[in-house]
Amino acid sequence: MSHSIRIAAGQGFWGDWLEAPVRQVLLGPIDYLMLDYLAEVTMSILAKQKSRRPDAGYARDFPALMAQLLPELVDRKVKVLTNAGGVNPRACAELVRQHAEALGLGDKVRIAIVTGDDILDQLDQLLVQGEMFENLDTARPFSDVRQRIQSANVYLGAEPLVEALKSDATIVITGRVSDASLALAPAMHEFGWKPDEWDRLAAGVIAGHIIECGAQSSGGNYSFDWEAVPNAAEIGFPIIEMAADGSFVVTKHEQTGGLVTIESVKEQLVYEIGDPTRYIGPDVVADFTSITLSDEGPNRVRVTGAKGTARPNTLKVSVSYRDGFMAAGTMLYSWPDAVRKAKVAGDIVSRRLAALALPLDRIHTEIIGANACHGAISDGDYPDAPEALLRVAVHGQVRDAVERFTREVAPLVLGGPPGATGYAGGKGAVQEVFGYWPTTVARTNVKASVTLL
Repeated sequence: MSHSIRIAAGQGFWGDWLEAPVRQVLLGPIDYLMLDYLAEVTMSILAKQKSRRPDAGYARDFPALMAQLLPELVDRKVKVLTNAGGVNPRACAELVRQHAEALGLGDKVRIAIVTGDDILDQLDQLLVQGEMFENLDTARPFSDVRQRIQSANVYLGAEPLVEALKSDATIVITGRVSDASLALAPAMHEFGWKPDEWDRLAAGVIAGHIIECGAQSSGGNYSFDWEAVPNAAEIGFPIIEMAADGSFVVTKHEQTGGLVTIESVKEQLVYEIGDPTRYIGPDVVADFTSITLSDEGPNRVRVTGAKGTARPNTLKVSVSYRDGFMAAGTMLYSWPDAVRKAKVAGDIVSRRLAALALPLDRIHTEIIGANACHGAISDGDYPDAPEALLRVAVHGQVRDAVERFTREVAPLVLGGPPGATGYAGGKGAVQEVFGYWPTTVARTNVKASVTLL
């Protein structure tokens, strides 16, 4: 049993800094590399990609990253846990396996796939068994979207990942699991934590939450004194030093930029958690108010005292459904009266759309540089603004109607206010929209499994 383990975060979302996981492996000792690629919107994107190509649906960055890092992972005995599998973990794992064999490491790299989160094909059976799949946010009935469902993935917890680690997997690739479970699983595996040791599980979940968003806890998106963050170009991603008793230190590699302070850790702690006394996950309900943060020196914050209670009998489900089409058009206006010009141009488009009577569900007009972030609160003319970007976006269920809208912004070049520019991209493209439907399912109706390639 290890005295402590080092769990490093390498990605906070799909599209994060490509060099971060490489630097985590090369710049100092770590035991586990945790790569979190998935957000709710990411699942919708991946489902959309798989609907077009059956071999797609995973984070494409990950196999290429493994091709680069596999020799170092083997040499340094670093294990990887990731949800890069998205809605197609097997395809993702197969490509990683091919890279391992091409590098002559096929006999040294064991790849485990965690599945069971995908319940798309079970929805009708589960409805018959009494599952309601009511929308968690709006209480809308599932019947509103049932015929348009594209994907349905349960947030699995750490236990199947622990099973994969027990099989001596080098790389564990999952679909939808709780982000924090990617960090909790190594602690459960190394220290033998049981599934009902709620305080220790809570510590693991809180640790995972602190590092799941990558550099956001080590100086990124930092709102206290953001200009004082050193060397942000080489920002160090966070590392957890976890002890068997559940206490841990948040830190980073010494030679990297960024910072780890009580303030940076606090900012991440309150990010997307809802009720801080009841952070509900598939493994435990953690009380974020129970912990104590203490300064342990430069770029070292110790976290102690985590408390947790029994996990719920339900699991969250991320559902995506086809929700029509959207398109957006933009036009940039220059000084003088840039904002006023953009307002008049937006009014022209609105009046023309009203005259066309297109079957559109939503029309959204904003002026970037004046009201995009704060809306009517800052809805002034700003006569000294050097430029203002008009953006008009529409959403509807009829593709032809959305397509027709795309012809209404470009005519502003010659038929609207003066000083228009930024139109070289042509009319906006029509995109298919996938909606997000959060819901729950009984834990007993979900069966996770682990497969070794």
